[in-house]
Amino acid sequence: MTQYLISFDDGAMTFPEEELPDVAKAARAVRVEAEDAGVWVFSAGLEHQVPSVVATDGTVTDGPYPETKEHLGGFAIVDVPSREEALEWAAKIAVACRCAQEVFELLPDPSV
Repeated sequence: MTQYLISFDDGAMTFPEEELPDVAKAARAVRVEAEDAGVWVFSAGLEHQVPSVVATDGTVTDGPYPETKEHLGGFAIVDVPSREEALEWAAKIAVACRCAQEVFELLPDPSV
């Protein structure tokens, strides 16, 4: 099995605020479906905030690199046998969250 990161950009969810309970309910339903299927690893939404950037010399600055316009808004990690299945889960999450999702294959842990 391979793990995939499914994520969306902060600000991508552009529905009216009063619809948030319905979106949250739909997202939870996808999570339960993925847990029942045995593919769910972890997920989290991220607080809308300016990130701290830590340089290789340990210097800390607030804010993304100047060329960065988008921030990660949330993510899920699934463990599935194929990219196609990861895309299927991403499609379910996209419908539930009402925004496009990006899919990335995670590198395998070489110590396993």
